[in-house]
Amino acid sequence: MKKIFLSALLAVLTLVSCSNENTAANTVESMKTPQMENFDKAFKSLGDPQNRPTEEERKRNTSELSDRRKALLVPASKELILSAGVTEAELMRKTGGDMSQIIVWATQIYMQKSDEIRKNLKSEK
Repeated sequence: MKKIFLSALLAVLTLVSCSNENTAANTVESMKTPQMENFDKAFKSLGDPQNRPTEEERKRNTSELSDRRKALLVPASKELILSAGVTEAELMRKTGGDMSQIIVWATQIYMQKSDEIRKNLKSEK
C-alpha cells in the first residue's frame, strides 16, 4: 500500500514539475510583443517552400541571405525597430535603407527584449 501511495505521489510531483516548466516557457512566449511575434514569424517564413533558397541562390555558396529573402524580413524588422522608439528618419539615417543593417539592428533589439523578458520572469520567481 505504501509503495502504491509513494508511486502515485512521485507521479503527481513529476507531472507538477513538468507542468511548471511548460508554464514558464509559455510565459516567455506570451510576454513577447506583437512586433516580436511578427519578427519570429518572418524568420520562420524563410523555411516555407516558396521562400527557400533557389538553385541559383544555393550555387552562390554564401551564408548571406539573398536580397529576395532579406526583403521578406525587412517589414517585420522595421516594425520591431520602430516599436523600440526609433523614428523612421533615424532608422534611415543609421541604416541608409540597407536591408542587412535593418535586419541586424532588429535582431539586436529582439535579443535585448528577450533578455529583458527572461530577467523579469526570474525576478518574479
